[in-house]
Amino acid sequence: MKQIHVAVGVVKKDSKYFVCKRAAHQHQGGKWEFPGGKVERGESVEQALKRELEEEIGIALTHSSPLIEIAHEYPDKHVLLSVLLVDSFDGQPYGKEGQIHSWVSQAELEELDFPEANKAIVAKLRS
Repeated sequence: MKQIHVAVGVVKKDSKYFVCKRAAHQHQGGKWEFPGGKVERGESVEQALKRELEEEIGIALTHSSPLIEIAHEYPDKHVLLSVLLVDSFDGQPYGKEGQIHSWVSQAELEELDFPEANKAIVAKLRS
C-alpha cells in the first residue's frame, strides 16, 4: 500500500483557523482541509511545511510548534500526518491555487466536512 508523509499546518490568527476546500478531482475532493502537503525526500517536516504554505496559500512561515501526529489508513493509501500549529507568519493567506478558503472559528470547524484523518486535528484543537 502506498505510504505518504504529509506536513500539515494549522494556521491560527486570533481565534480563527485558515482552511481550504480540496478540488473535486483530488483525493478526498470537495472536503475541507488544513493546508500542507507531502514531505519530499531529504526534507524535514518544517521545511516541507514552509515550502507548502508558500506554494499553496502564499504565506512565509515564521513560527510553528508540533500539535499532533496521526497515522491513518484509507482504502488506497496510508498517510502519516505531522501536524504543526502555525502561530506566526508573514503575508495574508489566500487560495493561491484557486481553491476556496476561509477563516473559521472552533465552532465552525466542528461543522465542516473534513477527510477522516483530519478529524483528530479538530478534536485536538477542541481539547
